Amino acid sequence: MRIHREGLFILLMALAALLLLNLFAGFLFPAIQPWLAIASLVFYGLLLQFFRHPVRNIPLADDAIVYCPADGKVVVIEEVEETEFFKDRRKMVSIFMSPFNVHVNRVPFGGKVLYSAYHSGKYLVAWHPKASTENERTTVVIEGAQGTILIRQIAGAVARRIVNYLRSGDQVRQGQQLGLIKFGSRADIFLPLHADVQVQIGQKVKGNLDILAKMD
Repeated sequence: MRIHREGLFILLMALAALLLLNLFAGFLFPAIQPWLAIASLVFYGLLLQFFRHPVRNIPLADDAIVYCPADGKVVVIEEVEETEFFKDRRKMVSIFMSPFNVHVNRVPFGGKVLYSAYHSGKYLVAWHPKASTENERTTVVIEGAQGTILIRQIAGAVARRIVNYLRSGDQVRQGQQLGLIKFGSRADIFLPLHADVQVQIGQKVKGNLDILAKMD
């Protein structure tokens, strides 16, 4: 299992802390130490699975395809007013990532990064309607051959750090890493109105593998 580089420091610190905790427990509370050891293994296993980084090669590179940028469950598909960059009507698709999903975010659509911005904010639960505009978030806009899309990484009630690797002016390709959100979150994708959405509410999707929309 590959581990994402963003998780290496956290995993090392957690391992050291758990080893020390179990060492002291063995001296002071030997009766509970075996149970603490089991709990520590379970906790560390959850951390490992959260920071896993599976190899995901897109099935087909195509300028007219928008792939899902994240693993998770589709929770919103609706037409909305996008007020940060486009300032017009767009189709929005939201993918909710639980702590058990892969949290690596991937570039869904090749092209040029027109805009990349970080916004501090609240930590409402990720499915809250106001999370898209009030929570900590990053916004990336990519212009491709078939149109322009916006991807917004949104921190949730547990997630407290968003990592975004893209900067304005970057040329990006489908499938490369976009970033990562730590410990539960949401990704919103804003599409042109002519885009043909290929997913349904409630559908579980995987980044780089499932097609989110077609632009032609």
